[in-house]
Amino acid sequence: MRSFFGKYKLFFLVLFCISAVIIYLFYNALQPKKTLPIYQPSMVNPELVDSTLQKKRKYHTIADFSLTNQNGKNISQADYQDKIYIADFFFTTCPTICPIMTKNMVDIQNRLQDDEILLLSHSVTPQIDSVAQLKKYALEKGVDDSKWNLVTGDKKQIYELARKSYLAVKTDGDGGPFDMIHTENFILVDKEKRIRGFYDGTNIHEIEKLLVDLEILQNSYKE
Repeated sequence: MRSFFGKYKLFFLVLFCISAVIIYLFYNALQPKKTLPIYQPSMVNPELVDSTLQKKRKYHTIADFSLTNQNGKNISQADYQDKIYIADFFFTTCPTICPIMTKNMVDIQNRLQDDEILLLSHSVTPQIDSVAQLKKYALEKGVDDSKWNLVTGDKKQIYELARKSYLAVKTDGDGGPFDMIHTENFILVDKEKRIRGFYDGTNIHEIEKLLVDLEILQNSYKE
């Protein structure tokens, strides 16, 4: 018996390897593909959704915009064409959650290896956050201009984006002089301008979840 196995040792070894590969392939084929939800207004806390959108169940996308970044360049949807991106809302003089959010966004920036992924931070105090102020902030915080736009511009436009496009903040307010929004949300947006996830930008565990979801989203474009 020992001589029999010795004689066919190579055959059994090859057979074992082939069997292991087949079992692995079958196992992978049977595993459900991980996908991310496509968020619609009807899926989000109604407090964060404008009354005109609360029943909307499909086709929600981020609206077109025209804002100015830290280098004085006009930034629009064209700059994010065929890109996955992470958006948030902040202001440079914020003493509370914004420094934590910016630190976590810098961490995300430094871990990005793919140029198809960008970052977009909107100032909620554009009257204070001029181009020069945003540039100063970007240099202090280590912002990579090739990956991350800090934008300022028309306050009403920014606030409407936050409320009606990104569904990131409560809808009470009109973007007027005394209107102020403050949110810790990071929003993951796909290449079709659809929302694929919401994350607490001050929570390191949520940041890790965002990075996992980002990989899932990237992989969905490779299938």
